[in-house]
Amino acid sequence: MLDGLTDRSAAWAGEAGVVMSAVARTPEELETLFEDALMMRDRAALTELFDEDAVLVTSGRGSAHGSGEVARLALATWRGDQPFVADPHSVSQALDVALVVAAGSINVARRDRKGAWRYVIVHQAIDECIGRRQQ
Repeated sequence: MLDGLTDRSAAWAGEAGVVMSAVARTPEELETLFEDALMMRDRAALTELFDEDAVLVTSGRGSAHGSGEVARLALATWRGDQPFVADPHSVSQALDVALVVAAGSINVARRDRKGAWRYVIVHQAIDECIGRRQQ
């Protein structure tokens, strides 16, 4: 099951189930890892997907700043009845910065010195903002 994950680490651990640890090599992969970490309810993995100064803006739950608070809010926002689905419609990349546009969201990611992509801004309330402006 772990074949092909030579430069990612993943382990199964005790009663907690699956413990994730992965590095996004592309902005698209970052979206997929975000979905996986939310599905697994893995706060540590979520924290690693965000820049330490990241911002998360959600619909109805406000915003969070810093990777730890962002992970907490993300887990509170996307639960079983409201899952996050990675579905990037467009990715625009310039050097080490990427703009990821998906249904209902616009996200900004940055590649760090080690080559890992991390979110800097995740804005998940786009549909509501657009709707208010059109009224």
